Amino acid sequence: MKDILIATKNQGKIEEYKAIFKELEIPLNIVSLKDLNVSADFEEDGKTFEENAVKKAEFYHNLTKLPVLSDDSGIEIDYLGGEPGIKSRRWPGYEATDEELINIALEKLKGVGIEKRGAQLRAVVGLIIPEESKIYTFEGILRGHISEKPLEKRMNGYPFRSIFIPENNKKYLGELSVVAHRKQAIEKALPLIKKIQFI
Repeated sequence: MKDILIATKNQGKIEEYKAIFKELEIPLNIVSLKDLNVSADFEEDGKTFEENAVKKAEFYHNLTKLPVLSDDSGIEIDYLGGEPGIKSRRWPGYEATDEELINIALEKLKGVGIEKRGAQLRAVVGLIIPEESKIYTFEGILRGHISEKPLEKRMNGYPFRSIFIPENNKKYLGELSVVAHRKQAIEKALPLIKKIQFI
């Protein structure tokens, strides 16, 4: 079985991709940066999710020469003009903790009615296949709203899942098994990802 590198140091995200690949029956072996002993850090200094996903894929492909799947994702809150968006992890101007990010979001929306608390999770996936001459990108979006109170259960590394409730749902994202925006992007990339096994 051919390998594909998932370009992240977030172990939770690796497990998420493994679950998505299994569900979509993608016949590739996921390897992580940890598996390859790659310690080099990529600085996400792009101005869009797409730019970060592309630059991250290029960075780790140049190091490993493997097919690479990268992503950049975040939450965009309507009432805040799309904030924090690409700065989802560094919203206050530094690398914030999960609790800080939850508290910032809820404080900024204090007193705002449910009808104005719309938000979306956006994920952009970058894909490099060594034999192809370009980098592909695919986007997934999950609409919902920000709750007034956080879910007691926290998912380490995913603060907004404790305050985000997807459309047509009564459960928080942190209570659901499949994260639709990332899966949506992978489904769009599926024909290309499956090509890797034949190269």
